[in-house]
Amino acid sequence: MPADPAPPDRPDNGLPPTDYRRIKRRTDRQMLWLVLGGLLMIGGGLIYLIYGKWALATGLLCLIPGAGLILFLWGLLSLIERWVGD
Repeated sequence: MPADPAPPDRPDNGLPPTDYRRIKRRTDRQMLWLVLGGLLMIGGGLIYLIYGKWALATGLLCLIPGAGLILFLWGLLSLIERWVGD
């Protein structure tokens, strides 16, 4: 009877192991950019369509710091996640 070199819980299919942490980090970055882009583009676009260009300029004074706050919080949470060691 031939010995099975691969344990049953980890089949050796010739593929490299999947790095789920790398995939999660990439997905998180993509979602961050989608949220920021949606906030600025969709929010700014709606302000422009409804109220006009001067209201857009005023609205961006609020939208840009809001996007910065989201970016800061994401960076802080990412730093804590790396510090803890995942």
